[in-house]
Amino acid sequence: MTQLKQIFDRLSWSQRIFIAAAVMAVIGGLAWVNHWNDERDFKPLFSGLADEDAGALVTKLRESGVEYRLASNGSTILVQSDKVAEARLQMASAGLPKSGRIGFELFDKANFGASEFTEQVNYHRAIEGELERSVMSIREVETARVHLTLAKDSLYTEARQPAKASVLVKLRHAAALSPQNVAAICQLTASAVPGLQADQVSLVDTNGNLLNRPRATSAGDGSDVSEATLDYRKSVEQNLQNKIASTLEPLLGADHFRIGVSADVDITSGEQSEEVFDPAKSVMVTSQNTSDGPALASAAGVPGTASNLPRPTSRPTTGASNYSRHTENISYQTSRLVKHTRLPQGAIKKLSMSILVDHSLRWDGAKRIVEPPSAEKLKVIHDLVAAATGLDTARGDLLVVNAFPFTSTLTSEPIGGPSAPAPPAGTNPPWLDKLLAQKNVMILVGIGAIAMVILFAGFVVVRSRMAKKSRIEAELAASLEAAKANQGLSMEDAQKDFEARIAGQAGEQSRRDVEALLQLKLPEVQTKKTEAIKKHIAAEAKKDPTAMAQVVRSWLDGENQR
Repeated sequence: MTQLKQIFDRLSWSQRIFIAAAVMAVIGGLAWVNHWNDERDFKPLFSGLADEDAGALVTKLRESGVEYRLASNGSTILVQSDKVAEARLQMASAGLPKSGRIGFELFDKANFGASEFTEQVNYHRAIEGELERSVMSIREVETARVHLTLAKDSLYTEARQPAKASVLVKLRHAAALSPQNVAAICQLTASAVPGLQADQVSLVDTNGNLLNRPRATSAGDGSDVSEATLDYRKSVEQNLQNKIASTLEPLLGADHFRIGVSADVDITSGEQSEEVFDPAKSVMVTSQNTSDGPALASAAGVPGTASNLPRPTSRPTTGASNYSRHTENISYQTSRLVKHTRLPQGAIKKLSMSILVDHSLRWDGAKRIVEPPSAEKLKVIHDLVAAATGLDTARGDLLVVNAFPFTSTLTSEPIGGPSAPAPPAGTNPPWLDKLLAQKNVMILVGIGAIAMVILFAGFVVVRSRMAKKSRIEAELAASLEAAKANQGLSMEDAQKDFEARIAGQAGEQSRRDVEALLQLKLPEVQTKKTEAIKKHIAAEAKKDPTAMAQVVRSWLDGENQR
């Protein structure tokens, strides 16, 4: 403790304050680490809770004596990791959380006194609650509300009403629903309600944005085009631009061409039936064949006895014949071709494309030379774009390729070299302009913070060295005063005596102090007190050198005895 006290007494006030601040910082850091270690053990019990569910869970946990924490504005409840499973089972046995709305558990308890209207309302509420739970299970959705209008049947057609639904969703922070998610929510809602179509579902977020847009035109005559159709047209044009860019970029460079695409898209759809007859081709459809055999012999003559006599009375013939009859009937039909064609929506009717090519730039020393591309190069570009986009001149497609120098090419400067012109006076260097253009404030703040830390560290080091120098000067003055009190010594002898004392008392640290003392060039100290002591010691040494040598020997003998 004595050594610690001596060391503490030798410190300057700035060093004492610095040590105290360091100790407080270490203690605060240890306390923070301990607190962080305790809080790290808390794990989520439930997250994304509604306000009513969070309140019920907090009340139940408080009754059970379980320590908890709230996060995410009260929508997440944290408990210690070793109690998560137990607390979750306890909450489940109590029927918590209920996820805001009640589902089909509304019918768990039979109510025999309920009317038909009450049962219908409860069924309506149960479907809405179940749909809300299903929609909230999507990762991007935080909360959801579903409102249903069930279908109304009637004997009269004009009195019938289709089913409709409205879905309000609150998205999580920095989350967004993709078109596939929107279509999935609409289809999920439509499939859960009898008689509900997906296009009768309205999906809205809490910011008032309509997320599902109509796919068809708003008018039956096609005069108004929906936003979804315009998006489809933009996607077709963007796809063609990407194809052209990927084709021309290796040839021209990324910044040496510009593309413009306009696509005429057919948004109508339908069915087409076609029936074609070919008179040059015919086939036999039916064939009938009738044949009669020879005629049978029949009796002839005058009836009665006269006909049976040996010489009967002759009778003229009746014209009977013995031939066969043959009838044949063949039917032929002309060949026929029947086609049923479904016309898809979104077919491309016409394409109009334009390619603007930049001129090439080369330098002859400091002289700028702009050269236009050759006709052969423009033809190669035309053929490549036509093949990549499937250009069809029969349907009226148009492709224009022209060359014109860009402004960046005309104003560009040579990079480096002795012939490069000097930048105008008063302008910033390129690295500073780039930094300012990017507005990288965080980099500037970081550089300033690092500079402040370096300045503070330098200030502490300088103060420490100044305090050490002051302490050494004070010890030197004390040693010189002691030499004066013992009949005086020469300047050289006093300095040697001082080095011996410091080396014997402080060890390695004292030797470093002695080296610093020697570097201070003691004869150059200009304090009045030091000058007076030096003069007094020199005068005494001249008067009686033998006595001064005896004093030094006594000091040395005392040090050796120690």
